[in-house]
Amino acid sequence: MRLADFDYPLPPELIAQHPSPERGMSQLLNVPLDGPAQVHPFGDILQLFRGDEVLVINDTRVVPARVLGHKTSGGAVELLVVEPLGGGKVAAMTRGKAIQAGTRLLLPGAKATVLARRPDGLAEVQLHGVPDLWAWLDEAGAMPLPPYIERAAEPGDAERYQTVFARDPGAIAAPTAGLHFTEAHLAALRDRGVAIHALTLHVGPGTFRPVKDDDPRQHAMHAERFVVPPETAVAVASGRPVVAVGTTVVRALEAHARNPEADRTDLFILPGFEFQVVDGLLTNFHLPRSTLLMLVAAFAGQERVMAAYARAVEARLRFYSYGDAGLFRREGGRWT
Repeated sequence: MRLADFDYPLPPELIAQHPSPERGMSQLLNVPLDGPAQVHPFGDILQLFRGDEVLVINDTRVVPARVLGHKTSGGAVELLVVEPLGGGKVAAMTRGKAIQAGTRLLLPGAKATVLARRPDGLAEVQLHGVPDLWAWLDEAGAMPLPPYIERAAEPGDAERYQTVFARDPGAIAAPTAGLHFTEAHLAALRDRGVAIHALTLHVGPGTFRPVKDDDPRQHAMHAERFVVPPETAVAVASGRPVVAVGTTVVRALEAHARNPEADRTDLFILPGFEFQVVDGLLTNFHLPRSTLLMLVAAFAGQERVMAAYARAVEARLRFYSYGDAGLFRREGGRWT
């Protein structure tokens, strides 16, 4: 297995810089187990469900985690708050010169002290004067759009870079496959008989971390917090086909199947992985050489997935967070 196995030509203009004009107006590439992939309006997804499926969504809520400030000694600083650690402490990505243990920061409505640098590249930061982290970020922070969206966050991103079912704050990136769904889509699926259940995986910085090793198996994933509620666990164990909305749901369900007591996962899914839970996958189109593309290739077969991506490029579909979606089945799964 080599990193180049997951490469493909992607014209830069196909990386979506804005969402579709209205939620749900994106395109869907339906990728069957046999036969060519077909492009549909996303709304046609309703006709692709039989009615006996369990659809699992990720209800994490993206927080405005990007905070600008400066050091007390001068110099601009940017924090990307990744995770609360308790007691007013957070784990954060930092940007700025000479930010090290002991550096003091002035932030909007708060002060902070860098306590330590961690081996995973994050800093532990003590916030002062912040009794409620999420309320403070709502006032002080900006929506953390991914680095391949080459513009600043705009007012509309606060709504469009958030799923309609977002509930639990904690993500620094959206579970983007869920961005396509409207309340009407979800209601229509329920009317069709589809059981919709939620889990929570707070998307962290690892989703954007590039793979640098020629052998992808040497890549280390950042651990992410997740919760699979008991009712969701019961539903996915019912024997009905399980369709995951996004790679985050796949990772959470497969990690939970291996250790039901776990609340964090650094599971890295590559070709050869033995899936225990998920039969169908709705996911956006991912960048070349990314861990997300590797997961999709593991799920639906590398040859089928790379052919589907070539079709997506040919059809001028839009890629990544604000882009279009693909619907994949697993060979040998319960959903065909």
